[in-house]
Amino acid sequence: MDPELTLMAVHAHPDDEVLGTGGLFARCTDEGIRTVLVTCTNGEQGDGPGGVKPGAPGHDEAQVSALRLDELRESVAHLGITDLELLGYHDSGMAGWAGNESPDAFWNVPFDQAVSRLAALMERYRPQVVVTYDENGNYGHPDHIQAHRIAVAAAEATGIPRKLYHTAVPRRAMRELFEYLQSIGADLGDISELPEDFGTPDELITTVVDVSAYTERKRKALEAHASQGDNIFFLRMPDEALRRAFGREAFVRAFSHVPVPDHEDDVFAGLR
Repeated sequence: MDPELTLMAVHAHPDDEVLGTGGLFARCTDEGIRTVLVTCTNGEQGDGPGGVKPGAPGHDEAQVSALRLDELRESVAHLGITDLELLGYHDSGMAGWAGNESPDAFWNVPFDQAVSRLAALMERYRPQVVVTYDENGNYGHPDHIQAHRIAVAAAEATGIPRKLYHTAVPRRAMRELFEYLQSIGADLGDISELPEDFGTPDELITTVVDVSAYTERKRKALEAHASQGDNIFFLRMPDEALRRAFGREAFVRAFSHVPVPDHEDDVFAGLR
């Protein structure tokens, strides 16, 4: 057994750490596992104070960055994450935004440079388990796709991680949550139905972790990102719906260099 179990998650922006991995972070920390969050950008393309949108008059990227990093540190404290590493790249914005064209956007930085910096962190922390997004960044965000690419490349270059996972949104669970919200008359905005292909096909899910004991900590971590409240639908959900949404976190195992069952309830299966 390795002397210290370590989980590393590679995320794109402040607040991304909560939904797909917040419960995993909290559970692992409580189990004595070192937890490392790598956040690739400073979130400059998020909302500014008062809900000022990117590109609107009064949107100050430096101010937004400082605010979002403060919020990130509060979220990290709620989740008990032991180590926070900031790559400090510039937020590229959503697909199709003008920020995609900026030469200093994370999407456009020299790939080998970004991989080298992340590889150095893997060398320092030596995580047995790394978690990031799938090849489409879960929903096509340029920074999520870039985070996936550099995480995979750094894992391959260093040969350190024994297991690599992609975060996942199980299709059936998401549909059941949506139907529940409809049944209680929750405000779903302009969403009248979910696309048939929304979420990760259930047959691809390899790992489901019970984090039901950590739903309140996930809520507090998400609430820490108050400046992005307009964009965080989960904060407007009633308590029971939030419990259903936050109680489990799902992953697709991309590779494992240790023997594992087809279906796991622990990302460290085979390592302890």
